[in-house]
Amino acid sequence: MFFDLQPYLSGALVNVRPLSEEDRDDLYAVASDPLVWEQHPAPDRHLREEFTRFFREALASGGDLAVIDRKSGQLIGSSRYHGYDPEHDEVEIGWTFLARSHRGGTYNAELKRLMIRHAFQFVGTVTFLVGRYNVRSQRAVERIGGLLSGTRGDGSGGESLLYRIDSRTSEAPQVLSPDFGGA
Repeated sequence: MFFDLQPYLSGALVNVRPLSEEDRDDLYAVASDPLVWEQHPAPDRHLREEFTRFFREALASGGDLAVIDRKSGQLIGSSRYHGYDPEHDEVEIGWTFLARSHRGGTYNAELKRLMIRHAFQFVGTVTFLVGRYNVRSQRAVERIGGLLSGTRGDGSGGESLLYRIDSRTSEAPQVLSPDFGGA
């Protein structure tokens, strides 16, 4: 079965669609806030040059998604599917960032729920790589049912914490519930 890495998804709070070149300026408006990146392994991504590199990589990935606030219609961030591995029955969700006005709770939880639900149509496990010092993201992944299962190389020469959500565990039905808010 073909895994659509850039689906159109819709929830009560957010719509998700493929990221496009036309999103560059709106996404930079979100990314240019240095506090968005304060715990991130790439804390200088708010700088135009670093963001431009990130944006090019996002478009080239074939799995990057724009996150739109349903109420305002404004782009509020992005996320990505990466490393789809049918042999190991898994895909990674990562590179997520949201405007500070929308992070820390219901928007991120809904985004992840939509992405996980979509992924579970194709794989049994969703993984998340989180920087060792990115406590905010670690807690967010744990709130949606991610279980710490070790470390993994992150592609930049470093190691990140590896979290997993398995569709066959008791946490999966909670994550897939339409009213799951992630606390």
